[in-house]
Amino acid sequence: MAAILLFALVTVETGGLYLLRVVRGDAVSTPFQLSFARAGHAHAGVLLILSLVGLLYADAVGLNGPLGTIARSGVPVAALLMSAGFFLSSLGEGRQEPNRFIVMVYVGGVCWRPGSSPSASASCALPDGRLSGPTSDDGGRCGLTAS
Repeated sequence: MAAILLFALVTVETGGLYLLRVVRGDAVSTPFQLSFARAGHAHAGVLLILSLVGLLYADAVGLNGPLGTIARSGVPVAALLMSAGFFLSSLGEGRQEPNRFIVMVYVGGVCWRPGSSPSASASCALPDGRLSGPTSDDGGRCGLTAS
């Protein structure tokens, strides 16, 4: 999965080149289309990096089964859906508002939440696999100490 995500970063770079064309005025766009191009590009990049981090956490604590599948695929699916939703909903010459593809952004948000929860929980796992919490040995600080 990590290799696929790293290859997907190439598409983010390509989107960045398109965004540069739009910002420089080499590609015609409305202010709405420019803002959605920026949002799509930003969501794609940030969520792909978050996906890679989530994979590390899921692997570090050995999440397997359905929870492992959700932890490893939820955020990458959200990255695809949300960024595609921004780009596709702003397609069309002179578009001033999103078309029906905007629903992909919301569906991506629905996928992101369950995908990020197991990874976030994994980041608070104790060495023996138990999750850190108010009654755990580390005082519920996810292994962090106050500075």
